[in-house]
Amino acid sequence: MVVAPDGSVSGSVSGGCVEGAVYQAATEVTQTGTPRLERYGVSDGDAFAVGLTCGGIIDIFVEAVSQKTFPELGAVSDDIDEQCPVAVATVIGHPDARWIGRRLVVRRDAEAGSLGSARADAAVADDARGLLAVGRSEVLKYGPDGQRLGEGMEVFVASYAPQPRMLVFGAIDFAAALAQQGAFLGYRVTVCDARSVFATPARFPAAERVVVEWPHRYLATQAEAGAIDESTVICVLTHDPKFDVPVLEVALRLPHVGYVGAMGSRRTHADRVERLRAVGLTDAELSRLTSPIGLDLGARTPEETAVSIAADIIARRWGGGGLPLARLAGRIHHEAPEQQVTGGFEATSTIA
Repeated sequence: MVVAPDGSVSGSVSGGCVEGAVYQAATEVTQTGTPRLERYGVSDGDAFAVGLTCGGIIDIFVEAVSQKTFPELGAVSDDIDEQCPVAVATVIGHPDARWIGRRLVVRRDAEAGSLGSARADAAVADDARGLLAVGRSEVLKYGPDGQRLGEGMEVFVASYAPQPRMLVFGAIDFAAALAQQGAFLGYRVTVCDARSVFATPARFPAAERVVVEWPHRYLATQAEAGAIDESTVICVLTHDPKFDVPVLEVALRLPHVGYVGAMGSRRTHADRVERLRAVGLTDAELSRLTSPIGLDLGARTPEETAVSIAADIIARRWGGGGLPLARLAGRIHHEAPEQQVTGGFEATSTIA
C-alpha cells in the first residue's frame, strides 16, 4: 500500500480491514521519517477498533520511501517489469533502532545496499535467494549481526519472482476462455497450436503469446531453454491424440511443473492413458496427469469450463479440497506448501 505525498492511496494491505489505521500511521511516519512495525488485532477489542472484524493478527511495516532512502527502487521496478527475479530484504525489528528500515536488494548473482554488516548481508542474501527461487515472501529471524541461531533481528523478504506461466495447447474456444481466466489470475499465457488458421492473436486477445508450432516441439524447446518451472501450468485442450499424446509425453516427464491437465471425456481419458502407456510412461508419471481437467462445477460453456479449470489449479496450488466452505469447519485460507528456508520462520507481514 502506497500513500503518496498528495494523500492519495494505491494498493491495499488487508482488503479494507485496517486501511484507515495504516493510513494514519503512514502519515505520521512520513512526517517523522522513522519507520516502525505496527501490529493490529492483538485483542478482540483492538481488532474491532481498527476494523479487523475477520479476527487474527496482522503486522504492518510502515516506512517513508524516497530517492534518498531507497535509491534502488527504480531498478527494482525495472526488474519486475522485465520479469527478472528480485527480492527486497528490509530490517523490521532490531535491538539497535538504527538498523530498522535498512534494506538489501537481492538478485540471483548480485546484491545492492546493506543491512548493517557483511555477516548479516551474507546470511540474508543466501536465504533471500532460497525464497526467490520458490516465489515466497517471509519474515526471517536472526541474531543482531545475522547469526542464524540467534534472536533479535527480523528481516522481511519480499520476493518478486517472474509471473508464472500458463501454457494452453489447442486453439479452440475453450482455450480462449481459459486464456482470459489465466491472465486474470496473473499468469503469462501462451496458446500453442500447429494449425495456423486457428492460432491467431485475434482469437486470443488475453494471451501474451500465440505460437504456431507442434505442441510437443514447443514444450520441449521451452523446457530445454529453462522456461518451465514449478509454477508453470500446462493445459492440453486439443482433443486429438496426434497432438495431445506427444505433448503430454513431454509434459509428464518434466522434473518440475506445477500442473498438467488434459480435457476430454472419461472414455477419451482412458484411451489417452493407454496411448501414453504404449509410449513408455510409468504409473508414477501418469499419476501427475489431471484428467478430465477441472473441478466438478457442472460447467457447460467455455467460460464456465475455464472457471472449473482455474478453480482446480488454485485448489492444487494451495491444498484446497474444492468443497463449499459452508460445509467445512476450521480455517478458510490454506498455507502454501512448506519449503525449506534456512534461518527463517513463518509469519504474516506486509510492507506499507
